[in-house]
Formats: sequence, structure tokens, C-alpha cells
Amino acid sequence: MIDLGISKLALIGVVALIVIGPEKLPKVARMAGSLFGRAQRYINEVKSEVSREIELEELRKMQKDVQDAAQDVEQSIAQGLAQTKNEIESAWRDTESPLLNPPDANHLAVKAKDFRRKKLARTSAIPSWYKHRHGGRSHVMSGSARVAKHRPKRSNSASFF
Repeated sequence: MIDLGISKLALIGVVALIVIGPEKLPKVARMAGSLFGRAQRYINEVKSEVSREIELEELRKMQKDVQDAAQDVEQSIAQGLAQTKNEIESAWRDTESPLLNPPDANHLAVKAKDFRRKKLARTSAIPSWYKHRHGGRSHVMSGSARVAKHRPKRSNSASFF
């Protein structure tokens, strides 16, 4: 930067007053001030642009580092899952336990048929004589009716009034 002290500025002012003259000196000073302000704004813009570019480059570098780390984690998880899957499949193939083997289709069909038969025994689509013979209910009673049926009978002679 240019090293301008007070003595040098005073010397420049005296030379400008002699060369330019006292009439034009204020206009020239305003023009020089505005040019100096423009130059400062331009320099500040360039500085901010350079700093933004540097920050942007740092952010790109950080983004690349994070992406690399994420890919490493993803690969390690995928390898762990593949290894676990292979271990489970090999354990499945090695085991001959009947609990791990799926039931056959005939057994499932028999269970489904029994379930349907039991469900039909509970529904109202079956005649009441069949339900009586096989122990199904023919008449549904509400909760309050059941309470009233099993409530002890009161004698009318015992009255408070």
C-alpha cells in the first residue's frame, strides 16, 4: 500500500492548489474522492469474490469428503448384510429340524377346513336343532338380561315405607 503521511498530503494539496487553481480545486477534489470511493468499492468486491470462491472450494472439498465417507459406510453395511445373509442361508440349509421346515400343504388344508367348520358352528346360518345337538347357543341373551335372570328375588313384604 502507498505510505502517505500528513506531510506528504499537505505537500500534494499545496501543489494541486498552485497547479489547478482555487476555482477548480473543489470540483477536482470531489471527482478524486468519487474515483477513490469507486476504486475502494471495486477492490472490496474483488476481495469478497475471491473469499467466496475460496469458501466455495472448501465446501466442495468437504462435500466430497462427506460423500466418500458415506460411500464407505454404505459399502461396509452392504458387506455386513451380505455376510449375515450368507450365514443365515447356510444355517437354514444345514438345519434339518422339523420346526424350521415349512408345513406341508395337506396339513394346512386340514387346519383351514377345521377352522371353517368351527366358524360355521358359531354363526346363525346353521339350524338350531344342529346347534342344540352339538352344543352351540341358539339364543343370545344381553348382559342386563343375564343379570336380571340371576338376581335374587326380593320379597315384597319388606318395605321401608
